[in-house]
Formats: sequence, C-alpha cells, structure tokens
Amino acid sequence: MSVEKPTGPRSIALVGPYSSGKTTLLESLLSMCGETDRKGSVENGTSVGDYAREARDRKMSVEVNTAHFSFMGDRFSVLDCPGSVEFLQECENALIGVDAAVLVCDPEPDKVITVAPVLKFLEDRHIPTFVFVNKVDKARGSVQDLFRALEEVSNRDLVLRQVPIVQDGTVTGYVDLASERSYVYKEGAKSRIIEMPPEIAEEEGTSRFAMLETLADFDDHLMEELLEDIEPDKDEVYGLLQQDLQQGFLVPVFMGSALADHGIFRLLKALRHEVPAAAETAQRTGMDKAGEAPVAQVLKTYISPQGGKMSLARVWSGVFRDGETYSAGRIAGIYRLQGVKQEKLAEAVPGDIVAFGRLEDLHTGDLLHNGTEVEASRVAPLEPVYHYALYSENRDEDVKLSAVLNKMAEEDPSLVPEHKQETQELLLKGQGEIHLKVALERIQSKYGLAVQSKRPKVAYKEAIRKGTKQHARFRKQSGGHGQFGDVQIEIEPLPRGGGFEFHERVVGGSVPRQFIPAVESGVKDYLVEGPLGFPVVDVAVTLFDGQHHSVDSSENSFRSAARIAMSEGMPKCSPVLLEPIHKVELAMPSLYTSKVTGIVSSRRGQILGFDAREGWPGWDVLTAMMPEEELHDLIIDLRSATLGVGTFRCSYDHLQELTGHIADKVVQAHGG
Repeated sequence: MSVEKPTGPRSIALVGPYSSGKTTLLESLLSMCGETDRKGSVENGTSVGDYAREARDRKMSVEVNTAHFSFMGDRFSVLDCPGSVEFLQECENALIGVDAAVLVCDPEPDKVITVAPVLKFLEDRHIPTFVFVNKVDKARGSVQDLFRALEEVSNRDLVLRQVPIVQDGTVTGYVDLASERSYVYKEGAKSRIIEMPPEIAEEEGTSRFAMLETLADFDDHLMEELLEDIEPDKDEVYGLLQQDLQQGFLVPVFMGSALADHGIFRLLKALRHEVPAAAETAQRTGMDKAGEAPVAQVLKTYISPQGGKMSLARVWSGVFRDGETYSAGRIAGIYRLQGVKQEKLAEAVPGDIVAFGRLEDLHTGDLLHNGTEVEASRVAPLEPVYHYALYSENRDEDVKLSAVLNKMAEEDPSLVPEHKQETQELLLKGQGEIHLKVALERIQSKYGLAVQSKRPKVAYKEAIRKGTKQHARFRKQSGGHGQFGDVQIEIEPLPRGGGFEFHERVVGGSVPRQFIPAVESGVKDYLVEGPLGFPVVDVAVTLFDGQHHSVDSSENSFRSAARIAMSEGMPKCSPVLLEPIHKVELAMPSLYTSKVTGIVSSRRGQILGFDAREGWPGWDVLTAMMPEEELHDLIIDLRSATLGVGTFRCSYDHLQELTGHIADKVVQAHGG
C-alpha cells in the first residue's frame, strides 16, 4: 500500500483534562518548530497560550487559545482547548472545525476516567484522534496498565504505537512499533536512534503483533499475511495506520514529556503524515457540498471593548479576501493568531483557522458565505449546573450589566444570563464555580463594572390546608364622598398544582356587578405575599355576600375590603410552606455510583431509580427528586466524588410541603 501524505494547511486541537499539560505541549511544539525563540512556561506565565489574566492567575486555560507552526513544510493551526470540565463548551465548539485532535492525558491509570467526556465527544463526531500520554518520565504505573484503562473508556480501538524503554525505574526512550526503531530521549531536541535493548525485544514483539492484529481487523490482506506468518511491508503498515485513523477506526497512542520535549518530534511526524487534509474533513462533516464557494464557520467569538469583535473561524472551502463583503457583512481584517499576537493576512484558504474582524452579525457556530446553501454542524449549548444572582454595586449600571452579560454569553454560549421573574433576580448560569468566577472577574477587568454575587433565592410558595369564611369592611370618611366596601368571602384550598380560582355567587345585588372584578383584584393583591411571606398558590376564593353604599362605594373600596378579608382569613387556614422540587438525572462512572447515592440522600433527595447511561459503557444514570434549595452547589460535591466527570441535568417538577425546623428557618430568614 502506497502512503500518500496529506497536503495543504491543516488544523489540530489539543484537548484533555485539566493539568494534563496541553499548554506545555503547545509550547514544546512551537519551540521545536522554531516558532518561538525560547520555550514559554505556564508556571512562569510566559506561555503563548493562556495569555489572559484570568488564565495566568489560575495557571489553567479558561478559553480556546490559537497558535500555528510549520513542520517540514507543512502548516498547522493549533487550538489549545481548556481542560477543565467547566470550560467544556469552549472545547466542543472548537472541535467541530479541526482535522484531528490530540488527546493529552496523565500517565496514571487511575486518572484515565477524566478523559471520558471529551473522548465521547470525539467519538460521536468521528474526529480522528491521537492520544499523547504526557509526563511519561514521571509515570509510576506500567504503560500496559494505562493502555488497558484507556481501552475501558474508549469505544474505538486503541493502537499502542510505542513501547517505553525503562532504565532504573525511569522512561528514557521508546521503541517505535511501526518502524521497529529504538530511540533515547534528548532534552530539548529530537530523540537519538539506538540499538534495541535486548531486554525489551520480547515486549516489543508482543506489542507490535497486537498492533498488527488490530490493523488486520480492518484489512483482509494484512490478515492473510499474519495468518501465513508473512512480515508486512512497513509502507503497508504506515498506510493502514494513516487510513484507519482518518476513517475513525483507530486511535494511536504515543507518549513523551512535553516539559522535557521528549517524544515531540515523533508526534510531529505522525501529525504531518496522518492528520487528514482539509478536503477530507470537509467531506466528513458534510461541508464539502459548498464546492469551491467560500464557506467558513465560527468556532469562537472574542469581544474586547477596545478592539471590537473577532470571529475565529475555520475555512471550509473557497478563498476569503480582506475587505470583501459576505453574508454577515464586510470583513474588516483577516488575522492569523499566535496567542495574543495577530498577523494580518490578505486572504484565507481551505484548512486555515483565522480571525475575521468586526462581523457584528456573525455568532459562534454560524457560517460565513456568499449565499451558498450549506447546513452547519453545530454544538448544542451545555445545560447550566451552577448559578449566581448578580447585582451592580451602582444601581444606575443595571442596564449596562445586562448588555455586558449578553456580550459575554456571545463569547461563551455556556454562560446564560436570565432574569428570574419569581424572585426578581438577575441570574448568571454556567458550568461551575470557577467558570462563573472567571466571568465575574472579566466583568470587572474588561468592562469596569463593579458587580456583587450571592446565592440565588429559592422561589418558595405557600398554600393552605383548610378553608374558612371571612367578613371584612373597609370604611373611610375624609370629607365629601367617603369610601365603603363590605365583602364576605370563602377561602378554600385547591389540589396541588391547582393555581388560583375566583368565583362569585352574590345574589340580590349586595355587591354590584361592576365591583366584583375589584374584589378579585384585591384578593390577588394579597396573594403576592401570604401569612408566611411568600406567594400563595393552590387556593380558591369565593365572594358570596357583601354590602355597598350607593354614594361611597367604589372599585378601590371593594378592592381594599377584599385585601383586608384575605389578610384576616388566611392565617386561620393553616398556611404551609411549599418548596420547588426538581427531577434530577445524575450521570457518573459506575465506580462512583454509591458515593453519588450518598450525596443525593444527604441532600434530602428521593431516589427513583438507576439505569445504564446510553452510549457510555461503565456509566450509570441516577434519577431522583430533589429540593431546589439542595441543587445550588450539588455540582461541586458531585465532581469532587467523581474525579470531576460527574454531571447532572434537572427540570422543575412540582411543589411539595416543607415543615419542621427547615421550614421554620426559611420563614425566619425571609422575615416572615
């Protein structure tokens, strides 16, 4: 099989869990390819990526960072994606526009589960994926144990491409299973070829045969060669490795140390020969239907008060030129980004990832085109799992705050601003505590707004357990016409979810027809805040009698009389507090199900059942009913118990009576 190397500009994403070393790997790639004079450091805040202050303060990526390099004549764009699950939306948005992904993982088998969320996304989107086992020089377990752990979380076949050479308990080099050459690591340079150590020959043979067996599952000719004990040609092996990666059958596993530049040159060679060409990716994603017409898709939106809007986009087809007008307007600059630095370009071609300037009507996920009808492959926004109530320190800036939140949500679609009518609070919802703290810092640093946050209020309600009849009269004399209204009402509880009903059975005109709507309005006025201090629900009120005065009665007087009747009658109806209950679905690896069950129980949850998580081998879904009060920081405990990968979704289900000391505390805190 002849191996045809892909050509043209290509793109890769660096993905993986927090602290796996993606940004350090980017620094190593840039340094080895001569794109930087000296290798930057995440620890020292000198990296090309993670240039934002919020990222450097935390020493972690909080948004997609873009860079580029050339290796042996091939040009690559790199999207360094955040590893924290709280910034997963950034990662998923970026991945729809790359030719391949490099999944960076820790060498410890016990931590492999942390790659599951992003690995599942890569599988579902059929994105060609390389695994780079980082920090292998500090590994405590065996590579085979790690490989088996990776197999348990992958729905695609893994192929180990290298066997480590271990000396005195430290990995000092590797044997490449495709070429059967042995290398020893050299600090800051490509590895040096050596004779294969005799002690590793048996392991190399076993691992190479396992690799060939996996390749043979997808190729009959290789299967025949193996059955006949024929050694396959190396070009055939390389060709199958390239073909099976591009078709999504296999995930090759490499290893090294980004900090020490170990294994980086071998990874670069694999990227050069095996990452699909831009045309192949366009075909995989269905974006080839545009033909030669210019089509690009926005992967990330950046907005700054000074520089305006920048749309980071993948060019799927055609040529985009600076200054020309397309579907979303006129392009005001095309830029290749190298971290914070911008290189102005005259045009962008298929395979490029560039930033377009000042296209105000273009949003993340949108297509930029010249009228070509192509359907974009989009990423659904993640459901929020944590939220704050926000308020401006200067109340005059509330309108400005709303506008700023909308801009931030455009940059990061997993940030959801919402005005909650029930509690009259402005909420900011997101993917976790760090996610929202970063957002608050940016509100201050980018837009100069002083904002405070607090735990959101729970929308408690109240109802009654029994009914009563109540008479009330409103009389006021202030010179001239007075005010007079007299009502007799019956208050009754409704079944849960019954809402509010108003009836009248007045006979003989004791309350004239024109005043009856005013009585209903007075009742509703009171129901905004019942005896316990909360909105009243599930109650029926009937006006059955009253009195009026031919001169002094008015709508206002009957409205006031109704309010008095409700305020005197409702406390006699055994008011009870109601709390909102949500149906919650929690997803976690089966290994942690018992821990999660304990968390749910400790938060007054009622467990409804368990099931396997569809499409996620080794994962469970626990369904429960939980009070809204207990959901605020549930995600913190859930992630703490599951190495950060557990998640949940919830929806309002019903109101439920709350009694005892918890209800007393709620009422007391509310001032009722």
